[in-house]
This record gives sequence, structure tokens and C-alpha cells, in this order.
Amino acid sequence: MRKVFERVGRFLDTRLMQPLRRLGQFLTHNKVLHVDHHRLRLFNRFNVPITNRRRESVIGLTFIFIWIVGYLIFALYPIFNTLYLSMFKVYFDAAEASGLRLEFQGINNYRAAFLSDPFFVQILIRYVLRLLLNVPVTIVFALVIAMLINQNIRGKGFWRTVFFFPVIISSGPVIGELMNQGATTLPSINDYRFIDLILANVGDFLANPIEALFNEILLVLWFAGIQILILLAGLQKIDKEVYEASMIDGASPWESFWKITLPSIMPLISISVVFTVVSMSVFSLNEVIVYIRNIILTESTPALTTGYGYSATLSWIYFVVMSLIILLFVGLISWRRKVTE
Repeated sequence: MRKVFERVGRFLDTRLMQPLRRLGQFLTHNKVLHVDHHRLRLFNRFNVPITNRRRESVIGLTFIFIWIVGYLIFALYPIFNTLYLSMFKVYFDAAEASGLRLEFQGINNYRAAFLSDPFFVQILIRYVLRLLLNVPVTIVFALVIAMLINQNIRGKGFWRTVFFFPVIISSGPVIGELMNQGATTLPSINDYRFIDLILANVGDFLANPIEALFNEILLVLWFAGIQILILLAGLQKIDKEVYEASMIDGASPWESFWKITLPSIMPLISISVVFTVVSMSVFSLNEVIVYIRNIILTESTPALTTGYGYSATLSWIYFVVMSLIILLFVGLISWRRKVTE
């Protein structure tokens, strides 16, 4: 058996490894490129020192090179292609080489989205108001649950699984069926008159988002699974000795939370906010996404422009609004961090 392995090893070394070594030697030692341990030489004229930091960077880029190529081809190019198509009225035409016939519109699609479309602006405003309410509620809920799980209790793994489980099944069809069956609402919440009191004392501008928040409160909390794990990881990294020192100095638990816990996990709160905004914005049952999808499928109202060009326009407006909301939340958190420091 030992002789068999030796023969196989010699065969692989002779037929496979030696040709690969010669190929590597040729690729790294030629007139265009010459690489040794300490420097890289291009065209026998330009020398680039090879430091340990540069070597580590090259190794890291090598590992993610395939992902970068895939992102450029399958994500970045389609994104900017939709920006290009948003300037046109797009027709599907089999006679064209690309299958599309373009009619230049300039900024007319963007003008139509704000001035001619009677529904998109209303839907977008409702989305923004609901998001401004839902994101803080989700983050606060995730922080509270993470702090409870971080306590010295039994079954931490079980509770992490319980709160993360909705993330696994939170696909569009599943959530849609749960919403149809009323599983995302609290049936008893309508029995309390304080909701009607709130709605009666605010204008219609805020009444609809607040009512939607209470009607879909469980759906909002459904999005908190990932954030709970992120914040829990941050809480577990805080040194317990800091809390002990604060207790010796006479700090109350409330003061420890504001002076130690919250500043320590503030960067993770920023990450959680970005994740929450993105996850809620790309949710397949989001009314803005449903409206844009219907326009792609020419299922919107007959008075509006339909087709891929106009839907690409609405998608870019939606993307800009989502980015501004992220910047708003992250800016507020950064301002809060500077104030506390």
C-alpha cells in the first residue's frame, strides 16, 4: 500500500505539479511582469516594493475577486442600466437586436412621476411616514429583547432561536397568508380606546401611519430577528468590570444603560438601522414595490405611463428616498454619539 501511494505521489508531482510550477514561474517571471519576494517589476522599468501589508491585501483581494466580478456583471451593470433606461420609453420589439426599442424621454419620466402620477407620490409619502415610525419601534424592541437575553438566564440559545425563527420563514407568500388570516395583528388591541384617542388628536398626516403601525405591530416586530442577534453580540462584548466599577461609584442601572451600554453599542445600532430600513424597503409586499411591479406588468391605472422605462424611473426615485432615510437615521445616531462624548 505504501508503494502505491508513493507511485501516485510521483505521478501527480510529475504530471500535474511540475507543469503548474513551470506555468507559475512563467507568469511571474517574464518581460512584462517579474515578481520576487520583495518587489514587483513591470516591463523591466517600474519597481513596486512588496510589503507585508500589500501582500496581505493582494491575498484578500484574491479571495473576493470572483465575488467582485460577479457583482460588477450581475448587480452593478444592471443597476446603472436601469438608470439609463429610465430616460427612455421602452418597448419590447423582437426585431431589434437587443429585443428593446427605446424612445428618448429625457427627464419626462421623472416629471411624470411627481406631477402626473396621482398615486405614486401618495404611496411614497405613506411609505416614508410608516418607515419613520416602524424603524425606531423595531430597534427599541430588538434592544430590549437583546438585553433580556443577555441576562444570566437559562436557555439563551433557545430564546435566540425563538426570536430568529421568523426571519427564516419571512418570505412574501408566507407573510401574505399570515396577513390575510390576521396573524400579524393583535385582535385585542382594538378594545383599548387609547388608540382611538391618539388618532383623534393628530392630523390625517400622522393618523394613517400610526394606525398602520398598530394594525401590523407583529409584522414590524417580525423584522427584529437579525437586529436582536447583532445587538446581543455587542452587549456580550462589553466588559463586566465596567459595570462593576460603575456600581461601586454609585451608578444606578438606568445610568449605566445611558452612560455605558448605549454608547458601547451605538455603532451596532447604526448597522441595525441600516439593515432594518433596507429589509423593510425591499420587502416584497411593500406597497411601493407592489406598485412598481404592477407598472412593469402594465397592471397600473390606464392614465399612467407603463412599462419598464417608467418603472425604472420610480425605482430610482424609491432608491434615492430610501438612501436619504438611511442618511437621516445614521446622521441622528452620529450626532447623538458626539453629544454623549
